[in-house]
Amino acid sequence: MHAFTFFILFFTSIFLETQASDENCATMCTHGNPHIQFPFHVRGQQPEHGGDLIYELDCNNTTKTTTIHFPSYGDLVVKSISYDMKRLDLLDPKSCVHEVFLNLNLSLTPFQYYYVVKEHSYLNCSVRLSPSFSEIPCLSGSDYHVYTVPPSLAVPNSCRVVKTVPIPFGYSPYLADNSFGLGLTWGSNGDGEQETECFTMAHVKVVCIAIFIFAAAALRKLKIYRSKKLQHLIEGKDQVQGEKLLGDYKPLKLETCCNSDLKQGNSQGETVLDISIMKQHKMQAMK
Repeated sequence: MHAFTFFILFFTSIFLETQASDENCATMCTHGNPHIQFPFHVRGQQPEHGGDLIYELDCNNTTKTTTIHFPSYGDLVVKSISYDMKRLDLLDPKSCVHEVFLNLNLSLTPFQYYYVVKEHSYLNCSVRLSPSFSEIPCLSGSDYHVYTVPPSLAVPNSCRVVKTVPIPFGYSPYLADNSFGLGLTWGSNGDGEQETECFTMAHVKVVCIAIFIFAAAALRKLKIYRSKKLQHLIEGKDQVQGEKLLGDYKPLKLETCCNSDLKQGNSQGETVLDISIMKQHKMQAMK
Protein backbone atom coordinates (compact mmCIF):
# COMPACT_ATOMS: atom_id res chain seq x y z
CA MET A 1 0.00 0.00 0.00
CA HIS A 2 2.79 2.45 0.93
CA ALA A 3 4.74 1.65 -2.26
CA PHE A 4 1.60 2.12 -4.36
CA THR A 5 0.85 5.48 -2.74
CA PHE A 6 4.44 6.65 -3.27
CA PHE A 7 4.27 5.58 -6.93
CA ILE A 8 1.09 7.58 -7.51
CA LEU A 9 2.35 10.67 -5.72
CA PHE A 10 5.71 10.59 -7.52
CA PHE A 11 4.31 10.42 -11.04
CA THR A 12 1.47 12.79 -10.18
CA SER A 13 3.95 15.38 -8.95
CA ILE A 14 5.97 15.09 -12.19
CA PHE A 15 2.84 15.41 -14.32
CA LEU A 16 1.46 18.37 -12.40
CA GLU A 17 4.81 20.11 -12.29
CA THR A 18 4.90 19.91 -16.08
CA GLN A 19 1.29 21.06 -16.29
CA ALA A 20 1.96 23.99 -13.98
CA SER A 21 5.00 24.95 -16.00
CA ASP A 22 3.12 24.80 -19.28
CA GLU A 23 -0.16 26.32 -18.17
CA ASN A 24 0.28 29.31 -15.90
CA CYS A 25 3.13 29.74 -13.42
CA ALA A 26 5.84 29.22 -16.05
CA THR A 27 5.38 28.97 -19.77
CA MET A 28 7.01 29.72 -23.09
CA CYS A 29 5.72 30.95 -26.41
CA THR A 30 7.30 28.19 -28.50
CA HIS A 31 9.97 25.55 -28.05
CA GLY A 32 13.37 27.16 -27.64
CA ASN A 33 11.97 30.46 -26.38
CA PRO A 34 12.74 31.72 -22.87
CA HIS A 35 10.74 30.41 -19.93
CA ILE A 36 8.32 33.05 -18.72
CA GLN A 37 7.51 33.32 -15.04
CA PHE A 38 7.07 35.95 -12.34
CA PRO A 39 7.32 38.89 -12.66
CA PHE A 40 6.69 38.45 -16.39
CA HIS A 41 3.55 37.03 -17.88
CA VAL A 42 2.21 36.39 -21.37
CA ARG A 43 -0.65 38.51 -22.53
CA GLY A 44 -3.84 36.42 -22.74
CA GLN A 45 -2.23 33.20 -21.46
CA GLN A 46 -1.55 33.86 -17.79
CA PRO A 47 -3.67 35.44 -15.07
CA GLU A 48 -2.82 38.99 -14.13
CA HIS A 49 -1.78 37.91 -10.63
CA GLY A 50 1.03 35.90 -12.27
CA GLY A 51 2.83 39.15 -13.18
CA ASP A 52 2.38 42.91 -13.33
CA LEU A 53 1.11 44.60 -16.48
CA ILE A 54 4.42 46.44 -16.86
CA TYR A 55 6.12 43.06 -17.29
CA GLU A 56 3.74 41.86 -19.98
CA LEU A 57 5.18 39.86 -22.89
CA ASP A 58 3.67 38.80 -26.21
CA CYS A 59 3.95 35.70 -28.34
CA ASN A 60 4.48 36.45 -32.02
CA ASN A 61 3.01 33.45 -33.80
CA THR A 62 4.32 34.63 -37.17
CA THR A 63 7.99 34.85 -36.20
CA LYS A 64 7.69 32.26 -33.36
CA THR A 65 9.34 34.68 -30.96
CA THR A 66 8.67 36.25 -27.57
CA THR A 67 8.48 40.03 -27.65
CA ILE A 68 8.20 42.93 -25.23
CA HIS A 69 6.70 46.27 -26.18
CA PHE A 70 8.18 49.67 -25.31
CA PRO A 71 5.95 52.63 -26.15
CA SER A 72 8.97 54.82 -26.95
CA TYR A 73 10.34 52.37 -29.52
CA GLY A 74 8.14 49.40 -30.30
CA ASP A 75 8.65 45.65 -30.03
CA LEU A 76 11.93 43.99 -29.11
CA VAL A 77 12.56 40.26 -29.21
CA VAL A 78 13.29 38.57 -25.88
CA LYS A 79 16.46 36.53 -26.37
CA SER A 80 16.81 35.21 -22.83
CA ILE A 81 15.75 35.88 -19.26
CA SER A 82 17.92 35.21 -16.21
CA TYR A 83 15.73 35.35 -13.11
CA ASP A 84 18.65 34.88 -10.74
CA MET A 85 20.60 37.77 -12.24
CA LYS A 86 17.47 39.73 -13.16
CA ARG A 87 18.78 40.14 -16.67
CA LEU A 88 16.67 40.51 -19.79
CA ASP A 89 18.59 40.13 -23.07
CA LEU A 90 16.87 41.60 -26.10
CA LEU A 91 17.25 41.55 -29.88
CA ASP A 92 16.29 44.31 -32.23
CA PRO A 93 14.25 42.85 -35.12
CA LYS A 94 15.46 45.76 -37.27
CA SER A 95 19.09 44.86 -36.49
CA CYS A 96 19.89 48.41 -35.43
CA VAL A 97 20.85 48.56 -31.77
CA HIS A 98 21.74 52.24 -31.90
CA GLU A 99 18.29 53.12 -33.15
CA VAL A 100 17.04 51.43 -29.97
CA PHE A 101 19.57 53.35 -27.86
CA LEU A 102 18.55 56.59 -29.52
CA ASN A 103 14.81 56.19 -28.98
CA LEU A 104 14.35 53.88 -26.01
CA ASN A 105 13.09 55.72 -22.94
CA LEU A 106 13.40 53.52 -19.85
CA SER A 107 12.42 56.23 -17.36
CA LEU A 108 8.77 55.20 -17.60
CA THR A 109 9.51 51.49 -17.14
CA PRO A 110 10.84 49.33 -14.28
CA PHE A 111 13.89 48.53 -16.43
CA GLN A 112 17.34 49.98 -16.73
CA TYR A 113 20.40 49.02 -18.72
CA TYR A 114 22.26 46.04 -17.31
CA TYR A 115 25.61 47.59 -18.25
CA VAL A 116 27.04 50.85 -16.95
CA VAL A 117 25.89 53.68 -19.19
CA LYS A 118 27.70 56.75 -20.40
CA GLU A 119 26.34 59.76 -22.22
CA HIS A 120 26.84 59.96 -25.97
CA SER A 121 25.65 62.47 -28.52
CA TYR A 122 24.15 61.41 -31.83
CA LEU A 123 25.29 63.64 -34.69
CA ASN A 124 23.51 63.96 -38.01
CA CYS A 125 25.98 65.22 -40.59
CA SER A 126 25.42 66.29 -44.19
CA VAL A 127 28.90 65.13 -45.19
CA ARG A 128 31.04 62.25 -44.06
CA LEU A 129 33.45 62.95 -41.29
CA SER A 130 37.03 61.78 -41.22
CA PRO A 131 37.70 58.02 -40.95
CA SER A 132 38.43 58.49 -37.25
CA PHE A 133 34.65 58.65 -36.76
CA SER A 134 32.59 55.49 -37.29
CA GLU A 135 29.39 56.04 -39.20
CA ILE A 136 26.30 54.09 -38.08
CA PRO A 137 25.12 52.39 -41.30
CA CYS A 138 21.59 51.49 -40.13
CA LEU A 139 20.88 55.13 -39.23
CA SER A 140 22.62 56.77 -42.20
CA GLY A 141 21.54 57.42 -45.76
CA SER A 142 23.04 58.57 -49.01
CA ASP A 143 22.79 62.26 -48.11
CA TYR A 144 23.14 62.13 -44.32
CA HIS A 145 25.51 60.40 -41.95
CA VAL A 146 24.97 59.57 -38.28
CA TYR A 147 27.68 59.20 -35.64
CA THR A 148 27.97 58.78 -31.85
CA VAL A 149 30.50 61.05 -30.15
CA PRO A 150 31.32 62.20 -26.60
CA PRO A 151 29.20 65.24 -25.63
CA SER A 152 32.37 67.21 -24.95
CA LEU A 153 33.41 67.02 -28.60
CA ALA A 154 33.08 70.20 -30.64
CA VAL A 155 30.33 69.73 -33.19
CA PRO A 156 31.51 70.12 -36.79
CA ASN A 157 29.77 72.75 -38.91
CA SER A 158 28.24 70.09 -41.18
CA CYS A 159 26.62 68.31 -38.25
CA ARG A 160 23.91 68.87 -35.71
CA VAL A 161 23.20 67.12 -32.43
CA VAL A 162 20.14 64.90 -32.68
CA LYS A 163 20.07 63.78 -29.04
CA THR A 164 22.39 63.19 -26.12
CA VAL A 165 21.47 60.06 -24.18
CA PRO A 166 23.08 57.69 -21.66
CA ILE A 167 23.82 54.42 -23.46
CA PRO A 168 26.07 51.42 -22.75
CA PHE A 169 28.32 51.80 -25.81
CA GLY A 170 29.12 54.21 -28.55
CA TYR A 171 28.98 52.79 -32.05
CA SER A 172 31.85 50.63 -33.26
CA PRO A 173 31.95 48.44 -36.37
CA TYR A 174 33.44 45.74 -34.15
CA LEU A 175 30.32 45.78 -31.99
CA ALA A 176 27.82 45.88 -34.85
CA ASP A 177 25.40 43.30 -33.52
CA ASN A 178 21.63 43.39 -33.20
CA SER A 179 21.83 42.47 -29.52
CA PHE A 180 25.10 43.84 -28.17
CA GLY A 181 24.36 46.12 -25.24
CA LEU A 182 20.64 45.35 -25.25
CA GLY A 183 20.69 43.91 -21.77
CA LEU A 184 18.21 45.21 -19.22
CA THR A 185 17.68 44.58 -15.54
CA TRP A 186 14.69 45.17 -13.29
CA GLY A 187 13.59 45.43 -9.68
CA SER A 188 16.12 47.96 -8.39
CA ASN A 189 13.31 50.12 -7.03
CA GLY A 190 11.54 47.17 -5.40
CA ASP A 191 9.25 46.40 -8.32
CA GLY A 192 8.84 42.72 -8.99
CA GLU A 193 10.92 41.61 -6.03
CA GLN A 194 8.16 40.01 -3.99
CA GLU A 195 6.83 37.02 -5.83
CA THR A 196 3.09 36.56 -5.57
CA GLU A 197 1.50 33.18 -5.16
CA CYS A 198 0.64 31.60 -8.46
CA PHE A 199 -2.29 29.38 -7.57
CA THR A 200 -3.48 27.61 -10.70
CA MET A 201 -5.66 24.71 -11.75
CA ALA A 202 -2.57 22.52 -11.55
CA HIS A 203 -2.35 23.24 -7.83
CA VAL A 204 -6.04 22.44 -7.49
CA LYS A 205 -5.40 19.10 -9.20
CA VAL A 206 -2.55 18.36 -6.78
CA VAL A 207 -4.77 19.07 -3.78
CA CYS A 208 -7.67 17.04 -5.18
CA ILE A 209 -5.52 14.02 -6.02
CA ALA A 210 -3.80 14.19 -2.63
CA ILE A 211 -7.19 14.31 -0.90
CA PHE A 212 -8.42 11.42 -3.04
CA ILE A 213 -5.40 9.26 -2.22
CA PHE A 214 -5.65 10.12 1.48
CA ALA A 215 -9.38 9.36 1.50
CA ALA A 216 -8.84 6.07 -0.33
CA ALA A 217 -6.14 5.04 2.14
CA ALA A 218 -8.29 6.06 5.11
CA LEU A 219 -11.29 4.20 3.68
CA ARG A 220 -9.20 1.09 3.17
CA LYS A 221 -7.91 1.24 6.75
CA LEU A 222 -11.45 1.77 8.03
CA LYS A 223 -12.65 -1.21 6.01
CA ILE A 224 -9.87 -3.40 7.42
CA TYR A 225 -10.62 -2.18 10.96
CA ARG A 226 -14.34 -2.90 10.61
CA SER A 227 -13.62 -6.31 9.11
CA LYS A 228 -11.34 -7.24 12.00
CA LYS A 229 -13.80 -5.92 14.54
CA LEU A 230 -16.62 -7.90 12.94
CA GLN A 231 -14.45 -11.00 12.98
CA HIS A 232 -13.68 -10.50 16.66
CA LEU A 233 -17.37 -10.04 17.40
CA ILE A 234 -18.23 -13.22 15.52
CA GLU A 235 -15.51 -15.14 17.34
CA GLY A 236 -16.69 -13.70 20.67
CA LYS A 237 -20.31 -14.68 19.98
CA ASP A 238 -19.25 -18.19 18.99
CA GLN A 239 -17.28 -18.55 22.20
CA VAL A 240 -20.16 -17.31 24.33
CA GLN A 241 -22.63 -19.63 22.59
CA GLY A 242 -20.19 -22.52 22.96
CA GLU A 243 -19.77 -21.88 26.64
CA LYS A 244 -23.54 -21.64 27.04
CA LEU A 245 -24.07 -24.94 25.28
CA LEU A 246 -21.30 -26.52 27.31
CA GLY A 247 -22.85 -25.15 30.48
CA ASP A 248 -26.22 -26.65 29.55
CA TYR A 249 -24.62 -29.96 28.66
CA LYS A 250 -22.65 -30.41 31.89
CA PRO A 251 -25.66 -30.26 34.31
CA LEU A 252 -27.62 -32.47 31.98
CA LYS A 253 -24.86 -35.04 31.98
CA LEU A 254 -24.42 -34.78 35.72
CA GLU A 255 -28.15 -35.19 36.29
CA THR A 256 -28.28 -38.21 33.99
CA CYS A 257 -25.30 -39.71 35.71
CA CYS A 258 -26.73 -39.14 39.17
CA ASN A 259 -30.16 -40.47 38.23
CA SER A 260 -28.60 -43.62 36.86
CA ASP A 261 -26.48 -44.18 39.99
CA LEU A 262 -29.47 -43.49 42.20
CA LYS A 263 -31.61 -46.01 40.38
CA GLN A 264 -28.85 -48.59 40.52
CA GLY A 265 -28.38 -47.98 44.24
CA ASN A 266 -32.10 -48.31 44.91
CA SER A 267 -32.22 -51.55 42.96
CA GLN A 268 -29.30 -52.99 44.92
CA GLY A 269 -30.86 -51.88 48.19
CA GLU A 270 -34.13 -53.54 47.34
CA THR A 271 -32.31 -56.77 46.45
CA VAL A 272 -30.44 -56.88 49.82
CA LEU A 273 -33.69 -56.20 51.68
CA ASP A 274 -35.47 -59.03 49.90
CA ILE A 275 -32.68 -61.49 50.75
CA SER A 276 -32.82 -60.47 54.42
CA ILE A 277 -36.60 -61.03 54.59
CA MET A 278 -36.30 -64.44 52.94
CA LYS A 279 -33.68 -65.50 55.49
CA GLN A 280 -35.93 -64.45 58.36
CA HIS A 281 -38.88 -66.52 56.99
CA LYS A 282 -36.68 -69.57 56.54
CA MET A 283 -35.39 -69.42 60.14
CA GLN A 284 -38.95 -69.15 61.48
CA ALA A 285 -40.03 -72.21 59.48
CA MET A 286 -37.20 -74.36 60.85
CA LYS A 287 -38.27 -73.60 64.38
